[in-house]
Amino acid sequence: MFKKLKKHIFPVAKFFFDKYTLKQRKYTYEGITVKINEEVFPPKFTISTKILLEYIKPLNIADKNFLELGCGSGIISLFAASKGANVTSSDINQIAIDVLKEASTTNEIPVNVVYSDLFENLSDQQFDYIIINPPYYPRTPQNDKERAWFCGENFEYFKKLFAQLPQHIAPNTWMILSEDCEIQHIKQLAKNNGLTFELIFEKSVVKEKNYIFSINST
Repeated sequence: MFKKLKKHIFPVAKFFFDKYTLKQRKYTYEGITVKINEEVFPPKFTISTKILLEYIKPLNIADKNFLELGCGSGIISLFAASKGANVTSSDINQIAIDVLKEASTTNEIPVNVVYSDLFENLSDQQFDYIIINPPYYPRTPQNDKERAWFCGENFEYFKKLFAQLPQHIAPNTWMILSEDCEIQHIKQLAKNNGLTFELIFEKSVVKEKNYIFSINST
């Protein structure tokens, strides 16, 4: 019942997210500050970004090649780079790319920022870590901002991602998903491309379960 209620609440919540981000704001984590542009996924009130940050925090990722695929605000990328990782950040939203480049300079944390539709412009690179915080609501996005939330009516984002991922799979390829999304359907789409999900972390926040999965080749 609560899960169904949240699905009805989501459009209202997104409306307030959009209103909140009409004014440019800032988000700070571990002394790293990013500007939150109105066209970019906001980390302040979204649970997934914070869970990933806390999960990465104790890891020794110094000198590891780290990709944040769909970086949004880039706070995860900047934090990983501050821990000594060699970070590449990609996004299909040019505004996100520009804002992250500015944040990289302002925070004096080097990050390789790449405009890319999934792995389109990352074909020659290999990574030790790939972090994916995907859009998972099944609706067709109308613009780049909505691509951060909606994966397409028929889960086109996941179909394209899982078709490409076997050629780029890293030893640590992680995806975070909420119980709000159709996890079993997403797992099946992965399986269709020879990929399996392994649960490596679970956390409930405000009665919402969130899961980090390791994605592996079969």
